[in-house]
Amino acid sequence: MKKILINQQPWETRVAIIRNNRLQNIYLSSNTSKYLERSFFKGVVTKVLPGIQTAFVDIGQEKAGFLHISEMDFSLALSRMDDNLEIDDETGEKEAPAPKKRMQSTMDMGKILKEGETILVQVSKEPVYEKGAKLTRCFTLPGRFIVLMPNIPRIGISKKIENQAERQQLKNELKSLLPAGMGAIIRTSAGGHCIKEVKKDVNYLINTWNEIQTAYKKADNAQLLHEDLPISLRTVRDNLDDQVEMVITDSQENQNQLVKFVKEIAPEFVYKIKYYSGPPALFDFYNIESQINDALKRKVQLKSGGSIIIETAEAMTVVDVNTGKYIGKTNQEDTILKTNMEAAEEISRQLRLRNIGGLIVIDFIDLQNYANKQKLLEHFEKSLKEHDRFQSVVLKISEFGLVQMTRKRSGKTLMRQLTRECPTCEGTGQIKSDRAICYKILRKLEEELSQGPNNKNIQLFLHPDIFNYLTSIEYDAILDLEKTHKAQFTIVSDKGLDINSYKIVTDLA
Repeated sequence: MKKILINQQPWETRVAIIRNNRLQNIYLSSNTSKYLERSFFKGVVTKVLPGIQTAFVDIGQEKAGFLHISEMDFSLALSRMDDNLEIDDETGEKEAPAPKKRMQSTMDMGKILKEGETILVQVSKEPVYEKGAKLTRCFTLPGRFIVLMPNIPRIGISKKIENQAERQQLKNELKSLLPAGMGAIIRTSAGGHCIKEVKKDVNYLINTWNEIQTAYKKADNAQLLHEDLPISLRTVRDNLDDQVEMVITDSQENQNQLVKFVKEIAPEFVYKIKYYSGPPALFDFYNIESQINDALKRKVQLKSGGSIIIETAEAMTVVDVNTGKYIGKTNQEDTILKTNMEAAEEISRQLRLRNIGGLIVIDFIDLQNYANKQKLLEHFEKSLKEHDRFQSVVLKISEFGLVQMTRKRSGKTLMRQLTRECPTCEGTGQIKSDRAICYKILRKLEEELSQGPNNKNIQLFLHPDIFNYLTSIEYDAILDLEKTHKAQFTIVSDKGLDINSYKIVTDLA
């Protein structure tokens, strides 16, 4: 069974989802930073680049968002393209539009959007690294049972609802509830619920959409029109089901908000909302703090004695599986399979916990038996399907023993939320050796001494580690510089200096 834990402070709200007391997901929200994903804006087109089929849109943030042609709703694109069609010289009429599939391949962003015009956009992905927010015109509004697509007339359904008769019934019922031109995705939570509950969800989301459209007409340029629910309510909306044993909060105010919210969306679960007063602190009682710290480490230990190493770059994440101390009780193939199976479950958990998305490459330990490879792949896919609400696509194990997959990005990774780039190593995780730094400083000293007059008194301030290396191992080099340039050095250990930094103070004798 799962529990949802909510730690609310005046400066931050943290929501943890645990299963059997192991952390599965962690969501963070600060009062000083905005959550942009799913927010609607009245954007202003600042630049259109037809060559890469992208428009940049000002949404009032530090960086302009970018809207690619693939994120344009077809109805707007078709109407704009139609307005730009050439007039037939003989008939005086516009040329007939191309069939839908051909139109998609020939759409031109330069003919759809113009610089300076306003446009309704939604943030589909948070800003990441040096990129602004990814924008979309394929709008979605999430509810408890469905995700409304107000300008996409298509009905989809969660793959986790497997009963074909139920799938078809839900589709038919939803189709009868939606206005023309609208579509929706039926969420897993809709399974087993009556049409009355789904209808309530549909009506609420349609009203929200109408409010967004009204706000757009009155809003200033680059203004926020609508944002998703606060993090505690959002997490409850997306996760509260029969598998959740309790929702525990350490704030009475938050408990009152949750009770009111759950009475509206799922009154049958109101009894699950609990208040925790402590001591100890809620996250300490469930050992959440230490599990968050573990999720920031590159190495994750497995119960069997093996381990996984997780390295994330801007474009992709690489996961390496190692056997470690585990040697097994039977043959080597069984040992490797057992470690890989355990690693597959832990990798699935770590991807959720660290909120890792995009391209992911996993280097499982090589298996010789084809049946074992298939068993591992199926186990990994099952773990993702059962516990991860974000879509992922997993390819077959390659001839090099690698598994390539993609996972939908959503928000910032845990690492980006809780850490910053090291100013010393600039994010590489490595710094130059004491010897390399020492030699660099000696070269710089010789360069300065060669350019100026001799008979100098020089004070050289160094980080303690470099001071120790220079005075104990390379002191002969200092003596040689003093003799060659008729200078005198005073070397000082300075704890206030970065290891790569030094300071030279020169006085003429």
